[in-house]
Amino acid sequence: MIEIGVINNPRMAQAFVDYLAVQKIEAKVAQTDDGFAICLSAMTHVEVASQELDLFLADPYQDKYQAASWDVADTRTANFSYGSGNMLANFLMHAGKVTLTVFVLSVAVFVAMYFSMLTQNEFIYAALHFPFELSATSLSEVWRLFTPAIMHFSVLHLVFNLLWWWYLGGQIENKLGSKKLLLLFLVAALIPNIGQFLLSGPNFGGLSGVVYALVGYIWWTGWLAPAQGINLPKPYVGFMLVWLVLGFFPIFGLNVANAAHVLGLMVGCGQAFLDHKFKSFN
Repeated sequence: MIEIGVINNPRMAQAFVDYLAVQKIEAKVAQTDDGFAICLSAMTHVEVASQELDLFLADPYQDKYQAASWDVADTRTANFSYGSGNMLANFLMHAGKVTLTVFVLSVAVFVAMYFSMLTQNEFIYAALHFPFELSATSLSEVWRLFTPAIMHFSVLHLVFNLLWWWYLGGQIENKLGSKKLLLLFLVAALIPNIGQFLLSGPNFGGLSGVVYALVGYIWWTGWLAPAQGINLPKPYVGFMLVWLVLGFFPIFGLNVANAAHVLGLMVGCGQAFLDHKFKSFN
């Protein structure tokens, strides 16, 4: 096997190998001390594959690489394992400081809410829930307009939202910077929270409004400004849009924050349009 380069992220390494397979170039991923090596089975395609690797490293989120991973499903059974150390390294590599801060805060608030509930003293919820009314007095505790975004009411609710937050937020933060993600988080917490309050009152929480803002932002940025290097595979967009629509029907017996979802998606799409119009992605 001929090594042509090393990629730190195992999923990205496998995506590149999938892309080479579509190009009829046989390659494998081999775990090394430095990361995950791309190895060719023969010298024949070394020059072409090396050029493709340079292009991939410059912009690994292009649609053609995502499509290749879907087309070459059998190559996903890579011959290396995701050990605990590697998983942690990959998790941290994908997530910047804003992504990690919101992630940790959400977990901490969930744990605190759980134990305060056990003691029948729900002081965490009392301190963080949305104001009961939008008045000058209630708005003096301005954090309440944002903190419902980091409140979750079940493990499934928490895990679902945090996985999407990590995946989407990490992509934005790595490509466009922490300030952009923080701006999206604040706006996508504020506007959807207010909308949900006007529709159903103050008893709600969760990152889903923010998640839908990130979906909209990455989706439209990938469409309007692909050079920014962020995009969301069409099946992921389709899944989230279908999930949004299903929320309006009592199929699963869940209380879904539909207003927050819709407004979050609108915030994300709108921010992507403004950033494209005024060239203010960073």
